[in-house]
Amino acid sequence: MPASAATEEDVMAKAVSHPIFSRLYPRIAAFADAHGSIEHRQEMLAGVRGRVVEIGAGTGSNFRHYPPEVTQVVAVEPEPRLRALAEKAATEAPVPVEVLAGLAEELPLEDDGFDVAVCSLVLCTIADVPGALAEARRVLKSGGELRFYEHVRSERPGFRRVQKVLAPLWRLPGGGCPVAAATSPATPNTPSRRRASPSRTSAASTS
Repeated sequence: MPASAATEEDVMAKAVSHPIFSRLYPRIAAFADAHGSIEHRQEMLAGVRGRVVEIGAGTGSNFRHYPPEVTQVVAVEPEPRLRALAEKAATEAPVPVEVLAGLAEELPLEDDGFDVAVCSLVLCTIADVPGALAEARRVLKSGGELRFYEHVRSERPGFRRVQKVLAPLWRLPGGGCPVAAATSPATPNTPSRRRASPSRTSAASTS
C-alpha cells in the first residue's frame, strides 16, 4: 500500500460518528428514492464498467443500481452505523461489493486501481473537498471517471429561502451538511450531464 494511503489503524483512530444523522438518514434516503432519487442514481451509474470505488457509500443505496459490466465495487464509509447497513445491502447487490471503513480524504486504497470513482450525496459533509477529490484522482487509473450526484442550492427563490432557513437547524442532524450550499466538484472542464434542482448528476474524466 502506498505511503499516501491510510492504514486500517489510521482509519479507526479517526472514526466518524454521527449518531443522530445515521438514524435519520435511512428514512430520508427512502423518502428521496420514492420522489426521484432513484432516477438520479440510475443516470449517474449508467455505462459504468470495470472496478469502482464508491466514496461515502452511506447505507449502500447505489449498490442495486450498478450495471453488470461492473466487476467490483469497493465502497468506503466512515460512519459505523451506516457502514453496517451498507454491508447488509452489499449482500443483495447484483455485482461484487466490498465495504471498507475509511475517510474520503485518506482512502485506504492503492494508487491507480479503479476505473470509476462515485460520490453520491456525500461531498456536502466533507470538510476538505479538494483533498477528497485529490484522493479520488490518486486511486483512479489514467482516463478514469468521477461520477457524482450532489444537491445544489435551488434556483427557485422561494425554495432557496427555505434552504437558508433550514441550514443552521439541519447541520447537526444532517451530519454537517450545509443544505443551502452550492455543493459540486464541477470545474469549467467538468461536463455536466444533467442538472435538476436541488440535485446534480455529472461525470468527469481524469484524462
